[in-house]
Amino acid sequence: MKKKSLATSSDLEFEPCNEVVLRGRVSSAGVERVLPSGDKVVEFRIVVDRATSRGSKREVDSLDIAAWSSVARRKALSLRIDYWVEVKGAVRRRFWQAPTGLASRWQVEAMEIARL
Repeated sequence: MKKKSLATSSDLEFEPCNEVVLRGRVSSAGVERVLPSGDKVVEFRIVVDRATSRGSKREVDSLDIAAWSSVARRKALSLRIDYWVEVKGAVRRRFWQAPTGLASRWQVEAMEIARL
């Protein structure tokens, strides 16, 4: 039996894409952190309604947003809870060394933040 090989990027007829556009309500105000490397990041959270639900009750997703550039950090710090925003960016998985071992989490890295 011949093994199937995985497709490589040269086999694809399209370019891989990691772009996200979210519109939602700010549910936690931005908090600036300085990392051990000296880098600064502002993290906040937005709540996004799902377009379709599996039942009769409303469903939402609560998503972590990270702003790394100075422009995005400034904009993130100006946001208040319940503001409506549009965030453009990419999904990232962050890793760090925690006391219990390697830890990770998913978040959206904001390239652009606009208040609606």
